[in-house]
Amino acid sequence: MTTRRASSETVRSELLDAAVGCLLTTGYAQVSTRAVADAAGVPVSQIHYHFGGKDGLFLEVLDHLDRQLLQRQRTMYGQDEPLWRRWEQACDFLAEDLASGYVRVLQELIAAGYADPGVAERVREQLQGWLALLTSVAEEAAATVGLPGMSPRQVALLVGCTFLGAEEVELLGLVEDGEVRAALRAVGDAIRRAEEGP
Repeated sequence: MTTRRASSETVRSELLDAAVGCLLTTGYAQVSTRAVADAAGVPVSQIHYHFGGKDGLFLEVLDHLDRQLLQRQRTMYGQDEPLWRRWEQACDFLAEDLASGYVRVLQELIAAGYADPGVAERVREQLQGWLALLTSVAEEAAATVGLPGMSPRQVALLVGCTFLGAEEVELLGLVEDGEVRAALRAVGDAIRRAEEGP
């Protein structure tokens, strides 16, 4: 029984890894369950058994990556560091998340959600977790440096939309490599000046 459970967990893990690889190579619209199964070295029936189909597989990929990264962000924002340093770390994480494929998975599923309400609902649930975290950070900022004319929720929405937009711009190659992250770091400089005073 234990061996069977371990084997089942191994197959799930291999399918999740293969799904990320296939998505990064061909994109959500083009990737097939057959390609993922072949990349994992298992029958297609295993995708349907473990995930119910293509959407379930990629939503599980998003859930898996999102849990790890959201916990990473909670840990980082929970540190006893100036807010501007934590902002810089978030900028570094953006580069990591682009390289890991998480950003691509998220953006592909956002796009799929425009046509599929079930996918859209799951993506919204993921993004709500990030918005809640950003709101708590903005509440801290309101207490320490102030938020003139804005509520913590408004700041969280603005920051969340900024990073989502930055991800899209980076994936599309709309600007020079690193240009968006340089702009985000400039915001960190403004936070530093606000925290440290004149």
